[in-house]
Amino acid sequence: MAIHGNLAVNRDRLWDSLEEMAKIGATAKGGCNRQTLTDLDGQGRRLFQQWCEAAGMTVSTDSMGDMFARREGADPALDPVAVGSHLDTQPTGGKYDGVLGVLAALELVRTLNDLEIQTEHPIEIVNWTNEEGARFAPAMLASGVFAGVYEEAWAKALTDRDGLVFGEELRRIGFEGPLPVGHRSFHAFFELHIEQGPILETEGIDIGIVTHAQGLCWLDVVVKGQDSHAGTTPMPRRQDAMVAAARMISAIEDIAQERAPDAVGTVGYVSAAPGSRNVIPGQADFTVDLRHPKQDALDAMRGAFEQRVSEIAAANGVVAEIAPVEAHEPVAFDEACLARLRSAAEALGLSHRDMISGAGHDACHIASVAPTAMIFCPCVDGLSHNEAEAITPDWAAAGANVLLRAAVETAGIVDR
Repeated sequence: MAIHGNLAVNRDRLWDSLEEMAKIGATAKGGCNRQTLTDLDGQGRRLFQQWCEAAGMTVSTDSMGDMFARREGADPALDPVAVGSHLDTQPTGGKYDGVLGVLAALELVRTLNDLEIQTEHPIEIVNWTNEEGARFAPAMLASGVFAGVYEEAWAKALTDRDGLVFGEELRRIGFEGPLPVGHRSFHAFFELHIEQGPILETEGIDIGIVTHAQGLCWLDVVVKGQDSHAGTTPMPRRQDAMVAAARMISAIEDIAQERAPDAVGTVGYVSAAPGSRNVIPGQADFTVDLRHPKQDALDAMRGAFEQRVSEIAAANGVVAEIAPVEAHEPVAFDEACLARLRSAAEALGLSHRDMISGAGHDACHIASVAPTAMIFCPCVDGLSHNEAEAITPDWAAAGANVLLRAAVETAGIVDR
């Protein structure tokens, strides 16, 4: 059976759902604070489950708290086509990061119900636990356990800044499910997400087809010198850890600029000790975030940084220690799934372009265990992880319609 010419989501119903979910954890500046495994996360999960059950789906949860809302297919033995994202937010997050992907998937099912369309494969909406990593690091935690990247016992033993334990908090809010994590397969997985960058809006393009996700390398650097009096220590005699750290940080900018436009390098945290105005810092700590869509280039960036750190440390009479924190290889998404996304955008008359995701997403882990692809819709000024994050109802609906058509084509429609 061919895809209906009028197969399109209910734009207003999708927007109403987004606005209703945004009330849970709403902030004074118009954003959301619904961090993972908090009471507010539990409240958002229960609302999502209520909506899914009202749409005729059965909802199950695995032992990492991942939620799976299933619309049965004509052949229940077939692997489901999965669609979804995450409902957790940053402490000062927006209304749409992740949430759009979950609620657009819900609107997909509601639309199939409205049109009385049955698919050959089941369709499952997924809400992945702790995508953001704001409360429990690392990010994309539960999808990582699902894909075998992390051990479940290790993940459940993680603590937040208050010492609260992931596994205990999961049980406390009532979402540690009976299903073993990762013991299920997908026919395919599609994730719709806001771009979190300015390209689509700037270029006036409706849809981003995400072909790859950048590789990532996180490092912690500790620079040790000698703290001493700021007024009495001559410049040639100093072992200033902060000066050396500043030169190392500047080197990161140079290394990324040399590999532009694909490379990015960021220092997001710096500290100096002892932290007194009139004491030369004897220690400086900083973080490093390196990203590139090609692994050999990412490896070269790390190697170049380590070489510069060694040179700068020697020149400044300090010692520098570099510790790896986290690393993800670049991800290439499935060509057949990408082709369905492009076909869907073209059938809808939507402009589209291929893109590389600079941010990590649950789809990056799932790509290792199932054919996977991502869709981006624009966001205003490319702003995300911010309470001012904004999209339009039309952008949301356009992304949801591409998701709908690609998922239905992948799942197959039953002839009647």
